[in-house]
Amino acid sequence: MSVLDLVPVRSDQSSGDALAATVRLARTADELGFRRYWLAEHHNMPAVAATNPPVLIAMVAGATRQIRVGSGGVMLPNHAPLVVAEQFALLEAAHPGRIDLGIGRAPGTDPVTGWALRHGAGGVADDAVNRFPEYVDNVLAMMDAGGAALSVAGRTHALRATPRAEGVADVWLLGSSDYSARLAAEKGLPYVFAHHFSGSGTAEALELYRTHFRPSPELAAPRTFLTLNVVVAPTQEEADRLALPQLLSMLALRTGQPLSEQRLVEEAELVELPEPHRDLLDAMRSRWVIGDPETARKAVAGLAAEHGVDEVMVHPVAGALAGTDRRTSPAREQTLRLLAG
Repeated sequence: MSVLDLVPVRSDQSSGDALAATVRLARTADELGFRRYWLAEHHNMPAVAATNPPVLIAMVAGATRQIRVGSGGVMLPNHAPLVVAEQFALLEAAHPGRIDLGIGRAPGTDPVTGWALRHGAGGVADDAVNRFPEYVDNVLAMMDAGGAALSVAGRTHALRATPRAEGVADVWLLGSSDYSARLAAEKGLPYVFAHHFSGSGTAEALELYRTHFRPSPELAAPRTFLTLNVVVAPTQEEADRLALPQLLSMLALRTGQPLSEQRLVEEAELVELPEPHRDLLDAMRSRWVIGDPETARKAVAGLAAEHGVDEVMVHPVAGALAGTDRRTSPAREQTLRLLAG
């Protein structure tokens, strides 16, 4: 099992508090023997402090001992490929054998913020998305120890992400549609479907990836895992309570409501929903793993078997009760401890 973290910011927290809670959660995952700890890229969202994966990866890798740390993922159209290659080459040099580069094609933000990210450097949004396959190739080539060859004015120039690389971060393609599944299969890269976000189409995307996979120097056979939203507590009733703040956040995102910092459990329980929104919330809840330890472990194992994956990445989304230490997320830590057994 592995962990995905968006660095949620609660109504009682500052960004600094949320970062401190993430470090504690990562150390918990490391102590429990989780395999990976990935950090997302989202921008201009009141409840998400994961805006810069390389910075977060450096922070978490430096605070842990053995867990692999990576991006889930870097949204490549937002960035120049050389910058991404340089960042992850340095991370791999600092923490050899522990760095993953998960790459996504989505912007991870609204159109206005997307424009601000690219203004003066990354070009036009549509152009960056259309050139995604080329950008992936560029990152792979630039991180290689031999570097890439760049032709300018009839001359060939060597371009390396770091002067003397001894290793390369593992590269994964991420997606929530069949586009990235096809691209990962074509390039012979490992692939992850964002089941925690989409909740549907997982089986189809994984089958597409496996059917069309072409072996590469990086990977001889298809490799993938499943991402899940998970809340585990001593009882089902407590787990249901702790899941409510994140469910309301996702409901607001899906229905176009104003986004806010993540509510505390008691604040979430005061929210009155119209009937159609209750149905949507229940539909989302049915695709999450929410329950006591035995129920949750069986559900995770069942989904892993259903989709034929060897690894599951859990997104611990448990909220916090009023009075919780602002620099901690005890219910998220509890989810990992109870799930690990």
